[in-house]
Amino acid sequence: MTVLPNESVLVRTWFGDDNAWKRLVEQVRTPSVEDFVATVMCVDDKAFQDLSPDALTALQPDEPLVSFLADEVTLTHPEFPVLAVYVGADEYDEEEGTDTRPFRVVPGALWSVENNINLGNMGWDEISEAADEDRIYRGMGSGE
Repeated sequence: MTVLPNESVLVRTWFGDDNAWKRLVEQVRTPSVEDFVATVMCVDDKAFQDLSPDALTALQPDEPLVSFLADEVTLTHPEFPVLAVYVGADEYDEEEGTDTRPFRVVPGALWSVENNINLGNMGWDEISEAADEDRIYRGMGSGE
């Protein structure tokens, strides 16, 4: 299998709609109103078709803390909710038993997840708990 870089990635895992992938990448690369943008490498390689969150974690054992999957749900849903995967558990999370299950994030809020998790500004649990009832994170305060 192709090697992934030691940085946050957005990996395409479903190849049924090229235009949806292009729209998603454009949205992810569009800066927020505050001029924030996700620091992710977009990976469009059929070698990663159907890549699971566990397999992604195995491919990025050291760095970063979070990466993302664009699966069939992502590319067929009107909001393009990307699957956020906690790939780099640290000692604090292991000791505290943090719930590191994947959750979805809309492209406009992906920068918030990537920046805050990788920089250590917020914990995985803080962000995942801010997801709406449908387990999609749309930004802080959206689930209230």
